[in-house]
Amino acid sequence: MGVAVTKFEMPRITMPAYRDLDWLLIGAVVALMTVGILMVASASMSLSEVRTGNPWSMAAKHGVFLVVGLLAATAISMIPVSAWQSYGWLLLVLTIAVLLMVLIPGVGRRVNGAQRWLNAGPFTVQASELAKLMMIMFFASYLARRHDELKTTWAGVVKPLAVVCVVVLLLLLEPDFGGAVVIAGTVVAMMFFAGMKLWQFFSLMALGGSGLLVIAILSPYRLQRLVTFLDPWADQFNSGYQLTQSLIAFGQGQWFGVGLGRSVQKLFYLPDAHTDFIFAIIGEELGLFGAVFVIALFGLVVFRILMLSRRAMRQNNVFVSLAAFGIAILFAGQSFINMGVASSLLPTKGLTLPFISYGNNSVIVSCMLIGIVLRMDWEMLTQPVKDVSTKRAAQ
Repeated sequence: MGVAVTKFEMPRITMPAYRDLDWLLIGAVVALMTVGILMVASASMSLSEVRTGNPWSMAAKHGVFLVVGLLAATAISMIPVSAWQSYGWLLLVLTIAVLLMVLIPGVGRRVNGAQRWLNAGPFTVQASELAKLMMIMFFASYLARRHDELKTTWAGVVKPLAVVCVVVLLLLLEPDFGGAVVIAGTVVAMMFFAGMKLWQFFSLMALGGSGLLVIAILSPYRLQRLVTFLDPWADQFNSGYQLTQSLIAFGQGQWFGVGLGRSVQKLFYLPDAHTDFIFAIIGEELGLFGAVFVIALFGLVVFRILMLSRRAMRQNNVFVSLAAFGIAILFAGQSFINMGVASSLLPTKGLTLPFISYGNNSVIVSCMLIGIVLRMDWEMLTQPVKDVSTKRAAQ
């Protein structure tokens, strides 16, 4: 009895036509980038002048990161969706390899007690940022093929969770608690979207929440962050300093802000004003209306990506639906955590605000994710459905 052999073909690299792109999504992302470059320039002026003698040095670097991000988004938008789906397993191997490499002494770069970066010439690569992209694409591929197993058996739930636990463990060894929370939350949300039972989802949420609480309690500095979060003013000149300065920034902004470039808190009062706490400077300089405008832009980005996910599901393209959903959840979750921390809604955790905060890795990976979304949207509009998981199921 003969066995049919399918000839392997390399995916064809093509450029999406401009007229077929989601210009509403692109407009929202460009608006966020514009806000980002303006606010990074404002928030980093004093710090840049002290460090380099040039008040615009950090803003210039951020501009370079944006250009690299746009080039990366353009390049990645040429890769067919079928390639991401077919090579999901390779992305998992690369994720684990990168997370292991960053832990090797002499290979990984240690900054402020955390070993999260790899040196790559003039840039440093943050392992967790790459892991976010690769894990979303891997699990979209895996769940597209195994969603029936996920719905009907415990093995279908346990196997992807085992992979998540390995990745989370490697992130915690860096340590990168924020990255671990974002990746784990995104993957569990994707599993729920793929068909996990409701009671299983809430059980996992309770178990995960309990695990995070135990980790926080066992780590003195994380426990101190939780205590400070409950009442930052009780120790406002020590452990609660960053939170109280952030709240002061929001209070000074009131309705319309003190004006672009006129922040007082950026003058060495608020640490990380151009990175993790840039939303507080937005609130101070642009006021409540400026902060709400930024939130609305993020809402529009997430909404457009979720609409793509919904359209893909209606066309039975499970992979695209899951991948788009995961990207939307990642953007929504990370932006919510960043803004929640800055406004003292959540305990302090170092996560950047996508497209806005200073930092090459966050900006570039965020742009790459948008490039993938635009490619998926273009293929949905112009090409027939090519869902590998659906074909395999039919065979």
